[in-house]
Amino acid sequence: MKLIGMMDSPYVRRTAISLALYGISFDSLKLSVFSDYQEFSGFNPSVKAPTLLTDDGVRLVDSSLILQYFETLAGAEKKLLPTAPAALARDTEILGTILIAAEKTVQYVYEHRLRPEEKQYQPWVERVTGQLLQACRVWESQIAGHVPSDNPDQVAVTGTVVWSFIQLMIPQVVMKSEFPVLQAIAEHYEAQPVFLRFPQ
Repeated sequence: MKLIGMMDSPYVRRTAISLALYGISFDSLKLSVFSDYQEFSGFNPSVKAPTLLTDDGVRLVDSSLILQYFETLAGAEKKLLPTAPAALARDTEILGTILIAAEKTVQYVYEHRLRPEEKQYQPWVERVTGQLLQACRVWESQIAGHVPSDNPDQVAVTGTVVWSFIQLMIPQVVMKSEFPVLQAIAEHYEAQPVFLRFPQ
C-alpha cells in the first residue's frame, strides 16, 4: 500500500497518522503536486494529494474518503470515530469546522504564494481571512473543556495536524495566543510518537 503526498499537507499527514493508528502498514511516497508533478501523475493523472494505492490496485483520493474507508474496516478497538449516532454527529460537526479552517488556510497561502501581488484580489483575501478566523473561534469553543488523552481519536488527529499546519504557514494571521485551547491540545498530541513519526 502506498500513500502519495507531502507531509506538509494537512490532508496527507492526517491520513498517514490515522492509518498508523488503524494499524495499517503503508509506504509513504513524498511527492509534491508542484515540483514532482510528472512523477505524481504516474500514480494519479489528476495529481491529487493524498492519493492512496491499495494492495489490490485501487486508487483512493481525498483524505476524508480514504479515512471513511479505513474507519469502516477498523475493529472496535481501532476506530477513531464513535459509533453512537449522537456522538458521531458531534465529532462530525467539529471535524467540519476543522476542515473549513484547513481549506481557508490553503486558500490564503495559495493566494499569497502563487499569485503575483498585483493580481491578488483584496476583497477575496479579506473574506477568506475572516472565514478562517471565525472557523478557529468556533473550533476553540467546540473543544473547550476537552481533556487530551494518550489515545487520539479523529478529532484529535485532524485538529492537531490542521492547527500545526496553520501555525507553520500563517502564524501572523492566526495567532496562537488568541487560541490557547487549540494550542495546548496540539502541543500535547504533537509530542506523541505517532505524530513524531510523521513530521510536517
